[in-house]
Amino acid sequence: MHRTWFLGEDRLKAFRTIRRGVQTVVDDILAGRFPQDYRGSSLEVVMMAITEQKQVFQGAAHAFYWKPKLRIPDIYEDRANQLAFARFLSEVLHATKEDQILQAIATLDRLRIKGLGPAAANILYFLHPTLVPPFNTAILNGFNALTGARLRLGSWADYLTLRAAILELNAGHLPLFSKDLGAFCGLLFEIGIGKVATEGSVEAALAFEAKKREKVLEKRHREVEEDAEEIGAHARMQAHLLRIGQSVGYQVWVARNDRSVPCHYGGTLGEQSLPALPLEGLSPEVRGTIELIDVLWLQNGNVTCAFEVEKSTSIYSGILRLQDLSLSLPEPAPHLYLIAPDAREGEVRAQLARPAFAQLRNRPGLITFRDLEDHCEAICRFGADRDVLRRLAKVV
Repeated sequence: MHRTWFLGEDRLKAFRTIRRGVQTVVDDILAGRFPQDYRGSSLEVVMMAITEQKQVFQGAAHAFYWKPKLRIPDIYEDRANQLAFARFLSEVLHATKEDQILQAIATLDRLRIKGLGPAAANILYFLHPTLVPPFNTAILNGFNALTGARLRLGSWADYLTLRAAILELNAGHLPLFSKDLGAFCGLLFEIGIGKVATEGSVEAALAFEAKKREKVLEKRHREVEEDAEEIGAHARMQAHLLRIGQSVGYQVWVARNDRSVPCHYGGTLGEQSLPALPLEGLSPEVRGTIELIDVLWLQNGNVTCAFEVEKSTSIYSGILRLQDLSLSLPEPAPHLYLIAPDAREGEVRAQLARPAFAQLRNRPGLITFRDLEDHCEAICRFGADRDVLRRLAKVV
């Protein structure tokens, strides 16, 4: 896993989303909008975007859950600590040099905010992946097993020691890993959970393999079937959207990483799409994000509609990607739509009801899979422009 987990187009979507989310956390704290609980906060949205990035980050949010009996982490009730956290996030978000990041960490550590330890490095990693490694119990255990160190979990000083060692080890093995520290930390994670054996972790590795063998056969068959069904449904919705867009007079674009997927109407999805996005004046980072939106309709060189198809992936990430797109483009804003299975309509409504999304200026509409399939032919025959979708979409 450590050789591949940090690769892939889908993961690239997360970096700009998380950066924008961190800025929202800072803005909410400074404006006094940050709640006295993790639930419903803009910080929850950021951490949910982080935790969906592979198994390494699955428990990253736990450190930020409000534990009222312990009064930790103390950033929900103490306004001074809350402001210090905002300053920390703002400093690392806008840092351009390693020394600035280290100074921000040192300043936060001196404040001794109860419960706010180096688990916050998981946020920093997504802001500076070549300078700040992610951090959790498994990574630390893997590092200690590999090096013989005895570093502690809740210490910023020990985290910085771990960071310095990881940078040195990673630099010495760059042909095997990457400047992105997530690759090396993926290896440490695998050692820490027993998936990779070292001299100090043989028993854990044997137990891991025995447990894995018990589950692998039944899980493999189930995953193959689920993956095939998910990919097929996702591609079918993209094919309908491409066909409708062309029928009502727009140029169409399918996500760059889906171009080779078979099309419901024959050929591949890429054959129905523009070969390149005719958008000018965009930075490479913004263009890279826009190219990964599931389907776009364009007119006169501008995006007029954008669609995210959410079969089983997280709804909130789809909302964030659409808003990221909308905020990156000049006016007039495109129409935004989430395409989701009928069974997920309640989840879409619940996500858009979050305080973090309550003030969205360009709220996406919802089109269910069933409605899109049932009405695709009629829209192609009788639709005149993008406004035909307003009759189909549900306001949420």
